[in-house]
Amino acid sequence: MDKAPVIEIDARSGFCHGVVAAIRKAEEELERSQEPLYCLGDIVHNSDEVERLGRKGLSTITHADLDGLHDVRVLLRAHGEPPSTYSIAKKHGIEIVDATCPVVLKLQQRIKEAFNNTSPRPQIVIYGKAGHAEVNGLVGQTNGEAIVVENIEQLRNLDFGRDIALYSQTTMSLQGLDEMVKEITRRMQPGVKFKYFDTICRQVANRVDHLREFARRHDVILFVAGAKSSNGKVLYNECRDVNIRSYLISNPGDFMPSWIEGAKSIGICGATSTPRWLMEKIRDIVNSHISPSHPEHSHQ
Repeated sequence: MDKAPVIEIDARSGFCHGVVAAIRKAEEELERSQEPLYCLGDIVHNSDEVERLGRKGLSTITHADLDGLHDVRVLLRAHGEPPSTYSIAKKHGIEIVDATCPVVLKLQQRIKEAFNNTSPRPQIVIYGKAGHAEVNGLVGQTNGEAIVVENIEQLRNLDFGRDIALYSQTTMSLQGLDEMVKEITRRMQPGVKFKYFDTICRQVANRVDHLREFARRHDVILFVAGAKSSNGKVLYNECRDVNIRSYLISNPGDFMPSWIEGAKSIGICGATSTPRWLMEKIRDIVNSHISPSHPEHSHQ
């Protein structure tokens, strides 16, 4: 009989510190009071985790819903919010439970400071994904004036004859930021200032090299991430770049036994928004397909 494949769950995958803290805060608040607790947007880009907290009493709302609420508790997730959200809450007597990630909060403050106290005011440029919750919070620090660029093509929206200050969404790639900096530097007109700030979270950025090494080490990679996770797409592509047998999986129902045919080792890893328990569930499903009578194959 063939030896069963080894399954390894990547110890460094899963929630980043900011998300762990936000979930802990939500659980503490739910235990502390029976009053409703609302979360503005999904607490994490993972539907399974959102459902788990929903069963404990956390209701997810949109920005449109916020205007209709009065005298309730609303949790702000790790991504952060623009100043307008705090103003609405104050006006409606809403108690804010602020779980903004400290790294994001510091970045918001830096952008606000640059916008309000630099003379002449530079063009504030954010390397990030337009419409992403974190980016909305960052743009909000500039009364909506910051210019968001996701790729080199979008640099056409900048005026290279005016000073530029470049910041980055915390979960973007270091390589992408480096390319932006080089291209802006190349296009700047003489005599204007270009300042850039590497504001990428190292806990996220440092995962790239680690994940590539993890993906090389295994025959098959099952990358677990929610469909809404932008960080998940980035990290999955890094795995696929070094291991063509990398598969993106949102929940156990997505698993295809054909993916692991002939594999001697299977690596399970995930995004910063992927809960550990979900990776363990995927491992259990894989184990049940390998050999129902040998549940002890896996190790971590």
